Amino acid sequence: MNGLTKTYGLGDAAFQALKGIDLTIRKGEFVVIMGPSGSGKSTLMNVLGCLDTPTSGHYLYEGIAVETLDADQRSLLRRYALGFIFQGFNLLARTSALENVELPLLYRGMSRKERHEKATAALTAVGLPTKLSSTPGELSGGQQQRVAIARAIVTEPSTLFADEPTGNLDSVTTRDIIEILTRLNVDRGITVLIVTHDENVAACAKRRVVIKDGLVESDSTSP
Repeated sequence: MNGLTKTYGLGDAAFQALKGIDLTIRKGEFVVIMGPSGSGKSTLMNVLGCLDTPTSGHYLYEGIAVETLDADQRSLLRRYALGFIFQGFNLLARTSALENVELPLLYRGMSRKERHEKATAALTAVGLPTKLSSTPGELSGGQQQRVAIARAIVTEPSTLFADEPTGNLDSVTTRDIIEILTRLNVDRGITVLIVTHDENVAACAKRRVVIKDGLVESDSTSP
C-alpha cells in the first residue's frame, strides 16, 4: 500500500477514513491491526480484502494493481485468493456445517463429490469431523466460528482476513480459535490479518499495526 486513502461522502459531508496509508505486508506474515473505534482499521481491512475500493493511492496484491480492477475482477480475486472470517459467523441457519463450508466452492462450478471432499477436509482441519450434518443452531459459538474458518479456508486462499473473529467468544474459546489461525499460518503458509480490540489476540501475533485517525501510528514486531 502506498498513499492509500478512502473518503466517504462529498463536499462538506465528506469524511476521510484513510489519510495515506503506507504499509507492506509480506507473504506468510501473521499481522494484527488495532486501533480505537473510528480509527479506520475496518475500512483498511475492507480495502485490503477487495470489499471496497480506495479513493486514491496504490494497492498491489502479489503484483496486481488492485485499484485498477473493476468489480468483476475484484470478485474473482476474492474468490480465488482471499478468505474472510467475521465476528458474526455469517452462517446459513438452516444449512448443515458441511453445506455452509461447501458454499464458496459452488461459485467455482466444482462437482458435488469434490465439494464434499474438500469441505469435509476443511471441517476436520478445524476439529469438527463429527459435526458435518449439524446446523448452526446445534453448535456452540466456538464451533460456529470453526465452521466459518473452515468455509474461509476451503478455497485454499493465500490470505485470510479476520474482522474481530473472537468478539463474541469467551477467553477459552478465543484461545482455541487463535491456535487454529496460528496453525494455518505456520503449517500452510497462509498470510493472516486480524482486526481486533483484544490484547490477548494481539499478543499472539508477531506483528502489530496500530491505526489512528486514518494513519499508521505504529508498526512493531515481536518474537
